[in-house]
Amino acid sequence: MTGTVVKSTGSWYLVRSHTNGQLYKCRLRGKFKNKGLKVSNPIAVGDEVTMEDEGEMHQGVITQIAPRRNYIIRRSTHKAHHAHIVASNLDQAFLVVTLVSPRTSFGFIDRFLVTAEAYDIPATLIFNKIDLYDQEALNYLSQVVQLYGQIGYACFTCSAHTGEGLPQVRELLTGNVTLFSGHSGVGKSTLVNTLVPDLELKTSEISAFSDKGVHTTTFAEMFEVGPDTYLIDTPGIKELGVVEMKREEIGHFFPEMRERLNQCRFHNCLHVNEPGCAVQAAVKQGKIALPRYESYLSLLHEEDSHR
Repeated sequence: MTGTVVKSTGSWYLVRSHTNGQLYKCRLRGKFKNKGLKVSNPIAVGDEVTMEDEGEMHQGVITQIAPRRNYIIRRSTHKAHHAHIVASNLDQAFLVVTLVSPRTSFGFIDRFLVTAEAYDIPATLIFNKIDLYDQEALNYLSQVVQLYGQIGYACFTCSAHTGEGLPQVRELLTGNVTLFSGHSGVGKSTLVNTLVPDLELKTSEISAFSDKGVHTTTFAEMFEVGPDTYLIDTPGIKELGVVEMKREEIGHFFPEMRERLNQCRFHNCLHVNEPGCAVQAAVKQGKIALPRYESYLSLLHEEDSHR
């Protein structure tokens, strides 16, 4: 029997059967290797698995994981030199951002976008809480939206409180598997519950099935919110360290840098202080935004420190 992992608690996995739509509480059979990837969780929400029904109270054993189409990954907060797979097999990823109360940094936004680029996952920025913005903040917001829009990222502004912009966001969800992510405090949970009003019922259904409402804050959960429409809600992420990236590859995941890489004098240019660097020239000319270049340098420095 095959199914999709909809929740993981680290020791048990909740799997929705492709055959009958039933939830099965599963454990792993043996150890699973992730092709040399050091991860703290061998199975992630969104994984397609093969399982055997153990017959009692919808319990099962996972015997196989299908190859992942893609995944979002971050450095593990618990194990040094390990990564944590947030979710897999995604059609798109939404990053919920606020520029006030609390302010999401460019560094965090760019790390998320770089991770999505690395695994070919289309990313969209959702600027929430716009009901809190004064005129000065709205002007700043339009500059930030223009910055990311010019690079090629879809940006939407909305308010979970007033409902402004929500129909457009809801429309984007239809027919897709969508990951929702963001810092704690950006209003992601309120936004998700406003977009999908009966989600709290779905949450309680899953919680009741898996250990009577014990809700772990370190793992994602998948909900079916319409025909062929799935939303993966994730706990608030404090920081997002990139993994599996060589320092010479990082520039490839910044679209505005990628289009200039073949114009650098040296094929192995790291765009720091090399002569004839097209990326540094574009930064000086204002064609690449300084905050984006600073994010690139920060990722480069971080990768150096992990070598």
